[in-house]
Amino acid sequence: MPSSFSFELIHTSKKSRARVGRIHTPHGVIDTPNFVGVGTNGTLKSLDNATVHNIGLQLMFCNTYHLMLQPGTETVKKAGGLHSFIRRSLPIITDSGGFQVFSLAYGSVADELKSRGKKKQEKLVLKITEEGVLFRSYRDGKKVLLTPETSIQAQKDLGADIMICFDELPPYHIAGKDLKSSLDRTHRWEERSLNAHLQNPSSQALYAVIHGGINPDLRKASCDFLTALPYDGYAIGGSIGKNKQEMIEMLTLTLPRLPLEKPNHLLGVGDLESLKLCVPLGIDTFDSSYPTKAARHGVLLTKQGPLNITKSCYAQDTGSLEEGCSCSACKEYSRGYLHHLFKAKELVSMTIATIHNLHFMVEEMARYREKILRDEI
Repeated sequence: MPSSFSFELIHTSKKSRARVGRIHTPHGVIDTPNFVGVGTNGTLKSLDNATVHNIGLQLMFCNTYHLMLQPGTETVKKAGGLHSFIRRSLPIITDSGGFQVFSLAYGSVADELKSRGKKKQEKLVLKITEEGVLFRSYRDGKKVLLTPETSIQAQKDLGADIMICFDELPPYHIAGKDLKSSLDRTHRWEERSLNAHLQNPSSQALYAVIHGGINPDLRKASCDFLTALPYDGYAIGGSIGKNKQEMIEMLTLTLPRLPLEKPNHLLGVGDLESLKLCVPLGIDTFDSSYPTKAARHGVLLTKQGPLNITKSCYAQDTGSLEEGCSCSACKEYSRGYLHHLFKAKELVSMTIATIHNLHFMVEEMARYREKILRDEI
């Protein structure tokens, strides 16, 4: 098993900034651009990891915050690390835990627009200081202090191939001096994360997170500060806008300021429309719960667009879920049968739909790579 992390750039499109590459990790290669499935608790919802392996998902995203609280990262470490604990032999990326903690404090952009964020903070987030964030576990109410150092240690215990720096996720509406102050603290936290990591690299890679909201000057400042430090790659995070137009404007500004010889990752974005818009900008990997969440609501992803299998028109449809699809779900089951399972509220309905959607995403990213190699994107 290789012990080092590296990025190999294979081809950059003549038509855009889209590129094909390979991320080499101790647990295998990740072909880029690629979709990263979200396995919050060490599994993609409704699928076991043997099935995920067979589908061919090269990189899984696991959430440090949730695994810290249950079963505890020390438990995972004693089990031989996350790969051994969840029985996955392919690469794993973990986040810092910061996203979940600050989401408790501020809520999502949608929460902000509806003024719902503050109530969450009063319940679970106790204090945000230079040291870190003190919060209550949503499981048992115990106080937990999350800092750059404890976040890195947790990710070391998990043994992820790729780790992410601890950062502050400010609310969408924050601006001016408050946003600048948040960015400065995030940079200090990220540098502390790097220093903690370098004390014991353990063949793991560490990504910095580019912040600055939708402020062009602050995004530039974040790129300048973080690219001067020896991170293995760069994730783009923070508030990326309230709509796709703002997101694309921010990414168009940010991507050219990141080093071409290192991989990049767009945090929390991976719906089909965003992939179409972002791949030409040069994004390497995307994580999102969109395909699995859609599956649990009976929405199948197909080349012809989303298909809601719960609609009555599919009740007697004997065709496969998607014509020409090679996934195990399409080989075995008809649209009518899956429609019946959803109507009967059988749990296996979500498993079948998720198998198809995850397979679709794996194949969709392979199609993107082929088009880039042909300079069609």
